[in-house]
Amino acid sequence: MSYCDYVNNNPSELPDYLLHKHYHDHQYGFTIDDDDELFGRLILEINQAGLSWTLMLRKQQSFRNAYSNFSIEKIAQYDETDRERLLLDPGIIRNRLKINAAIINAQKIVELKKEYGSFKAWLDAHHPLTITEWLKLFKKNFKFVGGEIVNEFLMSTGYLPGAHSEECPVYLRVKS
Repeated sequence: MSYCDYVNNNPSELPDYLLHKHYHDHQYGFTIDDDDELFGRLILEINQAGLSWTLMLRKQQSFRNAYSNFSIEKIAQYDETDRERLLLDPGIIRNRLKINAAIINAQKIVELKKEYGSFKAWLDAHHPLTITEWLKLFKKNFKFVGGEIVNEFLMSTGYLPGAHSEECPVYLRVKS
C-alpha cells in the first residue's frame, strides 16, 4: 500500500489520520526552499529511524522548539549543555547518537554553505542523482544517514520521484 493509498483511503485513526493527511497534502514531496526547514526535515527523518512517522508528526512542534526552530546556525553552535538539555527533553527522541548527528550535521551544513551559499544550493548542485549516488554523497558528508533516511528525506523534499502515485490528487500539485 502506498502512502497515498493509506492517507486517501484509510481515515480510521482520526487524530493520526489528520496529521498524516495534512503532511501528505501540504508537505510530502513538495520542494522546500528554506535551508532551516530542509534541515528540520532531515532531523525528523534521522529521528524517525526505528520508530514510526506518526510519532515524528506528533512531535514535530516539540522538535522545532527544542532545536531552535531548526536554525542551522544556532544548532551548529550547540555545546554539551545543549546536548544534555536535549537528552532531558521528553518532547523529542532522546537518543544521544541522533542528537549528536543533528549538531554535527548542522556544523557540516555551515561548511557547505560557505562553498555553495545554502544547503538547498548544495542539494541542487548534485541533482539529479540516483539514490545510490545520493546515499554515497550523504554518507560522505553527514552522520546517521542510512538508505531509508536518505531516500525518505530526498523523496519528501522533491529530489527523488515517488512521493505520490499518479492517481493521487496531490500528484499534479507536486509535479508542478
